[in-house]
Amino acid sequence: MVGLITLIACGAALAPQAPPRMTDDGLLDEVERRACLFFQERSNSRTGLASDRANNRGSDKYTVASTASTGYALASLPIAVERKWAKREGAEKRAVTTLRFVLDGMPNVHGWLYHFVDGATGARVWNSEVSTVDTSLLVAGALVCGQYFGGEVRDLANRLYDRLDWQWARTNGSKKPDKRVVTMGWTPEKGFIPSNWDSYCELMVIYLLGLGARNNPLPASSWAAWKRPEYTYGGITTLAGGPIFMHQMAHAFYDFHDRRDDLGYDYWISSVEATRINRQFCIDHLKTRSTYAPNIWGLNASDGPDGYKAYGVPDPEDGTVSPTGALASILFTPKLSIAAAREMYEKYGDRIWGRYGFADSFNVDRKWFDPDVIGIDLGMVLLAIENHRTGLIWKLMRSHLSTTRGLAAAGLRTTREPAPRLLRLAPR
Repeated sequence: MVGLITLIACGAALAPQAPPRMTDDGLLDEVERRACLFFQERSNSRTGLASDRANNRGSDKYTVASTASTGYALASLPIAVERKWAKREGAEKRAVTTLRFVLDGMPNVHGWLYHFVDGATGARVWNSEVSTVDTSLLVAGALVCGQYFGGEVRDLANRLYDRLDWQWARTNGSKKPDKRVVTMGWTPEKGFIPSNWDSYCELMVIYLLGLGARNNPLPASSWAAWKRPEYTYGGITTLAGGPIFMHQMAHAFYDFHDRRDDLGYDYWISSVEATRINRQFCIDHLKTRSTYAPNIWGLNASDGPDGYKAYGVPDPEDGTVSPTGALASILFTPKLSIAAAREMYEKYGDRIWGRYGFADSFNVDRKWFDPDVIGIDLGMVLLAIENHRTGLIWKLMRSHLSTTRGLAAAGLRTTREPAPRLLRLAPR
């Protein structure tokens, strides 16, 4: 697939070879640049839809695009322009092409989009579901892009957002009028799937968009309706265990730092602690897993030797780690995350570093090194690094009025507290 923009070449050569030494800033530059390169090269020139995955060392025949990956592709455009890896005119043209196609060329159900689609046609593939989280990630990326470019891009992004039927997603098409949580999805074969976004995970991006919508928003009571189970490991407490991405995804778009909601929770602190747990768990299993080390950790939903799995604390785990999973926590634990990226790069770079940066995962115990990258993981690490460095994505998302409305409806307010901040205080 040929992209609509051309990234300006810079930095290390892209050939699959032992990578050169780099400074910490140089390594972060390359991770960002190569993620942008993925979204430039692996987005269809006619539709703008971004591939779900790609081979990191050579050619492949992947044709499936991901709705969420396309959202990250849109969010990557302001970064590429600001860092002078893309020309503004070409990036803006790509954004318009993508948004026009998503609005007019892809099937939708009450505004919601299928999870996996054909990159060339937008047609549903793999009998995938209409996905509320994947659509939300696409919309969030579109809003970021719209706020950056303005004009037609902003108008198209707002159209995409405004057409979402939040009440349909909340009430299961009015069949459950008193339900306060959002469905995970719907299929034409079986209707609404049984699962809802009703327990802490990446769901905050859905609820803040829904609460901030100007057309039939979610009721404010939806924020308190999902469960917040606490999980403790090694004396550290967070909200839920599980894969590390659960604690990162919403933070890529919304800045939760120093904010606490009316229930008393600080979600930033939760993610800091979840990252510390993820690393400590790997350290505690050094004797049983050859992969893990103090600077090699990152249990995440990722590829593995036996297929894709939601690796996490306390299980499942088999020695598989995700480099982008560890590095996307740079927002919460910058020193630990950069140290992890550096050690993985220097120790295993000849096997996990390729055209698009770090491979999705690897497992030394099984002598397995993933040949692929996955779009959403590259997107998460790209946005996290840029926010760590400049706050660009946060600033753009904050400039959209929906963010002000969403944060207010959720009761998320800035608080000044003496360190260390606690995970939870008494509710207001």
